Amino acid sequence: MTFETTATRLWKRLTREERLAAATFFWREPPQDMAGSALAAIVKARRMRPQAARALSDEARVATLAAVLDPGETLAASLLVALHLGARRPLLAAFLDALGMPHGDGILKDEADSAPPPSIEAVGAAVASLSAFPPHEVETYLNTLWLQDPERWAALERA
Repeated sequence: MTFETTATRLWKRLTREERLAAATFFWREPPQDMAGSALAAIVKARRMRPQAARALSDEARVATLAAVLDPGETLAASLLVALHLGARRPLLAAFLDALGMPHGDGILKDEADSAPPPSIEAVGAAVASLSAFPPHEVETYLNTLWLQDPERWAALERA
């Protein structure tokens, strides 16, 4: 599997529908430290004043943010996480279950932090168990996971 090395590149690879889903879930509960970056991306994309961007309807904010192909690395990473935590939780849970990692609805629990990184064999078996999910979604999830912590998920590159 070939991974994109930046969240921005991975974001650009998503379909329009995937970017819309990511932006939708992002705006439902925007991380406080990212809301300003998202508004700045909208301001830049629409060439508008910040006050006007804040006054946009939810639909307009979602559509505009989804159309931004270069939102910046940190915002792109946050949007990718929103996509998976919103629309693809069953995929996350299935992967973590296959690895035997403790999680709550697809979100790793704190005790998983102290566990050693999964082996190439374990990761390979876990990836193989995801055959019920669309391959593109699996690839995007695994790439997102790797981008978040390349050391912990190094086995993903070789699985």
